[in-house]
Amino acid sequence: MKPISAWTAAAQDSLESGTLLFGKKLNDYSINVVKSDFCLWILAMWPGGGRIAFRAAYTAGDPLELESQTETNDDVLFVLKGNTCIQKVTLSFPGGDKPIFRFSTTLTPAFDLLIPYWPRDIMPLFKKKGRVQNTKGTVHAAQVGSRSGNLFFTQEQPATGSVFYFQNLTALNKFCTDTETSAGDLVGGDWPEIGMKLPVTTVNKPLKKDQEYTISDAFIKLSGDLPADNYQVCQQFINHLADIYLLLPKPDTKYHDWIDVLHKGLNDLQEHKGCWKFADGRSYLNAYVCDYKSPPESMVQLAVLLPLLDFDKWSGEDHSPVIETLHNGLENFYDPVLKTIVRWLPALEQNLDWSEEQKQPEVMDSWYLHHPLLNLSRLALDGDALARKLVLDSIDYVISVARHFNYDWPVFYKMATLEVLKRETQEGQGGEKDVPGAYAHLMLQVWQLTADKKYFDEAVKAAKKLDGLSFDIFYQANNTSFAAGALLRLYKETGDILYLNLSYLCIAGILKNVQLWESDYGNAQHYPTFFAVYPLNDAPYTAAYEEQEVLAGIHWYLKEADGVDEVLPSVRLLLAECVRYIINRVIYYYPPMLPPEVLAEKKDIKTGEVDPNLWIALEDLQDGWNRSGQVGQEVYGAGIAFGIVPRHYHKVEKAGFMVFNEYPATGFTVRDNTLHFFTRGDGQLRFRMVILPIEPGAKLPKVTVHSENDGDTIQPGGNPNTEFMEFMLSGNSKVKIKW
Repeated sequence: MKPISAWTAAAQDSLESGTLLFGKKLNDYSINVVKSDFCLWILAMWPGGGRIAFRAAYTAGDPLELESQTETNDDVLFVLKGNTCIQKVTLSFPGGDKPIFRFSTTLTPAFDLLIPYWPRDIMPLFKKKGRVQNTKGTVHAAQVGSRSGNLFFTQEQPATGSVFYFQNLTALNKFCTDTETSAGDLVGGDWPEIGMKLPVTTVNKPLKKDQEYTISDAFIKLSGDLPADNYQVCQQFINHLADIYLLLPKPDTKYHDWIDVLHKGLNDLQEHKGCWKFADGRSYLNAYVCDYKSPPESMVQLAVLLPLLDFDKWSGEDHSPVIETLHNGLENFYDPVLKTIVRWLPALEQNLDWSEEQKQPEVMDSWYLHHPLLNLSRLALDGDALARKLVLDSIDYVISVARHFNYDWPVFYKMATLEVLKRETQEGQGGEKDVPGAYAHLMLQVWQLTADKKYFDEAVKAAKKLDGLSFDIFYQANNTSFAAGALLRLYKETGDILYLNLSYLCIAGILKNVQLWESDYGNAQHYPTFFAVYPLNDAPYTAAYEEQEVLAGIHWYLKEADGVDEVLPSVRLLLAECVRYIINRVIYYYPPMLPPEVLAEKKDIKTGEVDPNLWIALEDLQDGWNRSGQVGQEVYGAGIAFGIVPRHYHKVEKAGFMVFNEYPATGFTVRDNTLHFFTRGDGQLRFRMVILPIEPGAKLPKVTVHSENDGDTIQPGGNPNTEFMEFMLSGNSKVKIKW
């Protein structure tokens, strides 16, 4: 028996004796609306008799009277009035043939109102008799911090099924603005008291008299399935999320001139002295602007070098001076004693200040060992001889570490002795659980480089270590995204369904750590937050570099998924949308895009300085009530624009124009005066395509855009623009542009 609060015990008794106001069949389910003294309940009943109640309206000891009930073909509106407030509940069924319902609740206070407590809004029940505290269930996923307000749970006693509950937290912006509260950490709870609670208000920031506030906007999908294992849990989570996502109100995106941003950032990277440090006879990038204390880091140099090389290859421009500067310093990160690439420049490692766990000589953060080698292996596959040598000279050490830890890496260890300094991220949570995926990715790259099967076998051993994990496979977003691609590649090479299922664990872990709502309160009024990707599963902010790498990892995953028909459609849909919104959002990491009052004050900046005029990304965008840039201005985030431009702009030289797509696109071919290409994603959703001249200011030719799926001609949309043309295209479609 689980302990419960007095509120829940009383609520069940009140519900069971309440008045039925409305009933409806929803596929095989029954939906009843019941009014009790202080609540309005939506009672979902499964065919086998299991029940779960959702509290749509609530007052603290103030009896609610039904003022009116209005039914239309689309929804039912209940207006309830008490002495303290008026509440309006709208119930609708937007899911078509899927068992989905939505309820939205507004509250209008009769006086300036405080919310010192608000009970969670979901109550699991037995079929007929039995107490709430005797039910048993499992919460598989819930909101953490400012991530999505989703709750995925199963009720096992009585054997009922599962519920995917999603709060559209965008609707709470007025509430949060007036009360100066956050919509973070609202959806969750401990069984059986689960669901959403409202933020606690303070005396000087009440809800205002006669102002209408949305206090809930919930989408609920019902299922009779009780997932049998971690794979079913994660796949059902992805599928349910996709079904709800299609119904969510979503913010629009806008076109940003990423090529202009790129050149501004490149100029600042080259010219701003705070980006560089001279050491050991060479110039290196700092990790953070004006951070002269920390030694140069191997990852930082490669995080800028590779995207810059991609851009030069795409553009035909020549930035060889900065490329050569970065490239020439790489060999100095090789430690001949350890026989591997290391994190900190060995010549300055003694200058580490011990201010953080990893800022100590010879200490390695497990993911970090693999990251620079992954980028070096990419260079090597492009024919770079120095990169090939550094990878092959380091790889035996990397394998020895993996075998020593039995492919189950801790957080920190000593590089020479492999002494574990920190075993777990938190007590009982294990180490960095996605590192086996990063290791498998590296081994696949080295296998491709050398054709030596022993590296492929190492990838297989590491990947199998992920079996048994669930959402907790996610440690760091960028590494998890690349792990997903490596696992999909292993599936294609072996045909073993285990690896495809493991890739879904990675995707589910990422999607659990995104923010599918628009925060429009406080400082966040100045930057979009919808589909923000958090770098760690407990990080309080989003991070520029990790989002850039997630974008790259998704591109790779979707490329690997081409021709693999069994990849879940929901995966393709959500990943394409994630890319679309990353491109829309990450430009706001650049300080010139933000008003000065949003930026952290000098005394609050952890590392280096923040130059508000510099086109170098902040590391962090924070919740609306905090200032951003507190971690610092990350030089290694300078690769954001370099990574976006080659992936999302396609030049048609003979026609003098470029095509920008928000979705990943592929298969670009020119035949006569026609460009053909294919858009990834899902046909149920649309994205922006922009046609613009290659030479700024040049006149565009007359073009027509056709969807080859249905033969329709697509007309330009938005405001007429003499510089570029915008079109809205469907995902998963063949497109041709004729001029």
